[in-house]
Order: sequence, then C-alpha cells, then structure tokens
Amino acid sequence: MAQTNLRKSLIIPQNLNSGESTRKSGINTETDLLQKLGIKAITKEELLQKVEQDFSLLPAVLKGTSSSKAIIRYGCAKVLMDLSDKYSEKLGPYIDDFTVLLDSKYRILTWNAMAIIANLTKVDRDRKFDAIFDKYYGFLNNEYMVTVANVVGNSAKIALAKPHLVQRITTELLKVENIKLTPHLTAECKRVIIEHTIKSFDAFFEKIEAKEQVLSFAKKQLHSTRTFLRKEAQSFLEKWD
Repeated sequence: MAQTNLRKSLIIPQNLNSGESTRKSGINTETDLLQKLGIKAITKEELLQKVEQDFSLLPAVLKGTSSSKAIIRYGCAKVLMDLSDKYSEKLGPYIDDFTVLLDSKYRILTWNAMAIIANLTKVDRDRKFDAIFDKYYGFLNNEYMVTVANVVGNSAKIALAKPHLVQRITTELLKVENIKLTPHLTAECKRVIIEHTIKSFDAFFEKIEAKEQVLSFAKKQLHSTRTFLRKEAQSFLEKWD
C-alpha cells in the first residue's frame, strides 16, 4: 500500500517535468529550424511548409527577420511574404510587427514589409493601415527606385481592399511624375515607375473620382521616350478614355 501511494506521489512531478520538456522541445524546434535555414539544411520552401502545418511557428519566423545572418533574415521575410498572401487571417494579428519592419536598415526587409502589409489590408478590420497611410506613401519620396516602385506596385491591392482610401491613394500616385531624381532613381527609372503607376490605376480606375486627372496623367506619356510606357498609356486610354 505504501509503495502504491509512493508511486502516485511521483505522478505530479513526472508530468511537470514532461510539460517543461515539451516547452523546451518547442523552443528547440523553432531555434533548430532557423539554424537549419542558416546552414541551408532546409530551404525557404520547406520552412514555409512547416509553418503551414503549425502556425505557432510564426513568431519564431518573424524573429528570424532580425537575425544577423542574411540567409536567415531574408529567408524568413520571404516565407512571411508568401504566407501573407495565402493566409492573411493568420498573419493579420502581426501587422504592427511588419509596420516596424518598414523602418529596417535593410531595404529588402522594407520591401518585404510593404508587400506583406498590402496583403494584410484585406483583413485589416481595425484599420491599422489607415493609421500608417502617410508613413507608407511617404516612401514615394524615397531615393531608391525599387522602394518607390514597391509602393506603386502594391497600391492596387490596397485600393481594392480599402475602397474608402481610393481617392487618397490616387492623389499620392499622381505625384510620381514630380518625384526627384537621385543617383538611385534616374530619369529612366522614373519612367518605369510611371508605367507601373498607370498599371495600378487600371486595376481600380472605376472607383476613382478624379478620372480626368488620371486620364490626363496617362496622356502625358503618349510621347514618352520609353516604348513600354507609351504602349501602357495608349492601352490604358483606349480602355478608359
């Protein structure tokens, strides 16, 4: 009888140790995944699949974007970007974290964050994007062509997800013809940006109130030295003018 009671008394500490072991195992699993990514023992695609199977790994992958190792940092950012498109509801609660990434010293992370935030606007019921609208579109004044192009390229997705912001988005995009040239944003870069601006306008033109201003913007490009821009403007005007 005494032996039975003794065995029973050991049940509680055994279970506690088991729980602690499980928690440590979870932490180790998350750390191991990032380490494996860092030594190329797993690919970004494999990491993505693991998160799809267990979304409790999301915080660990998000933490990976602050890694000192580029392969981990950018690998995790790419996984999060791909997940945000397909599983926006799952990543929606982390929109504040992605907003912080906009200020990253690494431009690639900023670009990833821009894309992720745009993907999450469709589930942004608390209108958190609305609160950072000026910050997001402030990147149109950035000195780097790719940064500006990312704002432009993501704008159609945002406009379609948030119709109440269409007029503000339109106003901001019309400003691209006045952006300043820099060593990282040449005159040809500017023409590429304008080309993609017209493409974005095409996706939500029916919702735009200032249609004449947008049409005028496109007409100015009919004699551009950039062939693709001329064709894009002509196609846009044939469709909407």
